[in-house]
Amino acid sequence: MFPCFTGMMVNCCGLLTAQKEPVPLKSIEVELQVRDHVATVVSTLNYENKEDKPVEAVFVFPLPGDAAVCHFSAKVGQTHIVAEVKEKQQAREEYDDALSSGQQAFLLEESDQSPDIFSLSVGSLPPGESASIRLEYVTELAVQADDGLRFCLPAVLNPRYQPQGSEDVSVQVTSVPASLVPYSLSFSARVSSPRPVSKVESSCSLEPLQYLNTDQTQAMVKLAAGHKFDRDVELLIYYKDAHQPTAVVEAGQASAKPGTLMGDPVVMVSLYPEFPQSVMSSLASCGEFVFLLDRSGSMDCSINNSKQEETRISSARDTLLLLLKSLSMGCYFNIYSFGSRFEHIFPKSVEYNEKSMKKALKKVEEMQADLGGTEILKPLEHIYKQPCIPKQPRQLFVFTDGEVGNTKEVIDLVKKNAGSHRCFSFGIGEGASSALINGLAKEGGGHAQFITGTDRMQPKVMQSLRFALQPAVEDISVTWDLPKGVSATVLSPPITAIFQGQRSLIYAQLTGQCLEAAEGCVMVKYSLAGHPSQNQLHFCLKPAEDTGLTIHRLAARTLIRCLELEDRSNRGQQDEGVKKKVVELSIQSGVSSSFTAFIAVNKDSGESIQGPLARRNIPTPGFYGQTLCSSPRMRLVPIMACSSAPLNSRMIQRSLPMKMFCGTAGKASGRDKAGAPQQPLREPLLQLVSLQKASGSWMLEAPLASALGKTSDEVEKLKPASVNKEVWATILALIWLHGFKMDVKEEWELLAMKAASWLRAQNGPCVTECVEAGNALLGCSVQKDALGL
Repeated sequence: MFPCFTGMMVNCCGLLTAQKEPVPLKSIEVELQVRDHVATVVSTLNYENKEDKPVEAVFVFPLPGDAAVCHFSAKVGQTHIVAEVKEKQQAREEYDDALSSGQQAFLLEESDQSPDIFSLSVGSLPPGESASIRLEYVTELAVQADDGLRFCLPAVLNPRYQPQGSEDVSVQVTSVPASLVPYSLSFSARVSSPRPVSKVESSCSLEPLQYLNTDQTQAMVKLAAGHKFDRDVELLIYYKDAHQPTAVVEAGQASAKPGTLMGDPVVMVSLYPEFPQSVMSSLASCGEFVFLLDRSGSMDCSINNSKQEETRISSARDTLLLLLKSLSMGCYFNIYSFGSRFEHIFPKSVEYNEKSMKKALKKVEEMQADLGGTEILKPLEHIYKQPCIPKQPRQLFVFTDGEVGNTKEVIDLVKKNAGSHRCFSFGIGEGASSALINGLAKEGGGHAQFITGTDRMQPKVMQSLRFALQPAVEDISVTWDLPKGVSATVLSPPITAIFQGQRSLIYAQLTGQCLEAAEGCVMVKYSLAGHPSQNQLHFCLKPAEDTGLTIHRLAARTLIRCLELEDRSNRGQQDEGVKKKVVELSIQSGVSSSFTAFIAVNKDSGESIQGPLARRNIPTPGFYGQTLCSSPRMRLVPIMACSSAPLNSRMIQRSLPMKMFCGTAGKASGRDKAGAPQQPLREPLLQLVSLQKASGSWMLEAPLASALGKTSDEVEKLKPASVNKEVWATILALIWLHGFKMDVKEEWELLAMKAASWLRAQNGPCVTECVEAGNALLGCSVQKDALGL
């Protein structure tokens, strides 16, 4: 959420922005508390006005897109003011009225365009005065492929591209390079779970993990000193046992009316389905695979901060190579790319074979980050207009750095077409919009992945391809078995996708007299590969202790997002009923929404504050190791002083230069003097993979020998006389992969399975002799069974 700069700029006026204006924000303190897979985040922002005139400080910053913001308060001197949730326009008017009358006021509101951007206004801070703002939110932690739980404290807020012709001006932010962010951050995390905490990893430097008890179920970790906030703070938390299904019942709020969401108990059910191995081993060989690649200017920046030579677009090209080689003969595919305009390799999806694969790979090798802005809506509309191919389920893979202004419009389109496809999304680099990436996958029944820090894109994408190849789970239903007189009202949207080992969350409101000693049961039934399956969980109805209202707030957030989506789908029907429900639920639960805002007015500040307010926009870090824009329509926009206007209309448009602080500016652009794309030397794995045929086999040619580190003569010499050259070449490739690249097996496992399947179909002689000869040639000791032969 918040950036940090440890070597602060020193000036007689105190903290300065890049425009040399004083900044009243001094520091940010973040405390994270993780209980199993739920996180509570408390952020304290410390302001001090060192100017000789009163100021209004405005800070636009990112939050996780699925966060439930549930508390906002301010402390000025000895006065503590707790904000209330009110209808957004009413809150804005109260804020402006307070400032006009010389009172102090504080306003926190969510962007109308994207739920992962918030604006915090601190109004009428007198000269020499200090104020401390406390912001609290709760969120669920996503489960990673290796069973880790991912928490991300967003720091980088990149400019969001607004499509040409859009009515709304995108929410933008005063932005500076991370090295110039003029305030500091402290961050600490406390983790507790019924199971021992085995480790905590991060994209940032951490102090050593401290265990707080002997059974290691509680631990604490802090951000190391000297942290330079050029990236999001990401934590990966690992427990010693794999995640287990759980159900937690939370008592209602004593002061709330029974029968309401906050007055009744709420249960949060976490299920981790395990599919039969017989089903999981038979990956689908059919399907229509549509790959949608961001080629906006910002994709030309480095994918992380340690390998400056590897750009987002180059990593995406390598990933598409692995994807295309992993597809099965007979499926269908197409590749779209987009920026200010979009392109596609084929007019419509084509059958996967040697000819179509070669043509696609040639086009992929030529792809550069040269299509301008980030207009993702148009290519999505084009994809959805294409008729689906019978018996070829459509799987959409979206690769983007997430700098999109019309997030809600894009997600609504995916949801509208959710019945015809599954959508797998990938957020590339720092500052990718969590609301966009998670929203695409959630509404598209797929899976979301983020590639940040030193992450490699390829293993995460290949894991999602394995998910896409899993048999689709159909006919999903949830049933409850509860004591007589107790009923459950599900608050979550219907479950549309279930993946092996991935968590499915269900929130439900319990009504009736719950006996604490009683037990309930929830059952999820579904059809998997044509076979009926089910997962059930028995749970105690006794409310858990010390959960506060965390589960109620998460449930309220879930229901609010569902209603907001319904409201957008009903837009134009002159129906204010859904909006009214959202406002009522938001106020009742104390959880923010797109229709409400937190407002606090200090009515005990004594004398009114005199004089005009000086507007001070607090800068956040943009990822200035990149091209922010190669299109003149993209804009970085500071906020105007007219605070009574809606958040999205308070902006002034400012044109960005065509190139801006690009980490690749001045370097080779990836093209030779004639303008043709340069092809850098590939690493051995990609060199070998690039030689594989669509069928799964390799040819016995000089490039293969080179990739294996041998000469053509050496490879030819040891080939058993009765063995086909193509069979021999394919066995050598598999031995090399198993012998030298097991550390990245997830990247080549699917294409190796295809190769092994091709070999079995050849039913050739002397396979054992080939494996022995191949091991001798390559200096390996790979067993025949390990190759799948």
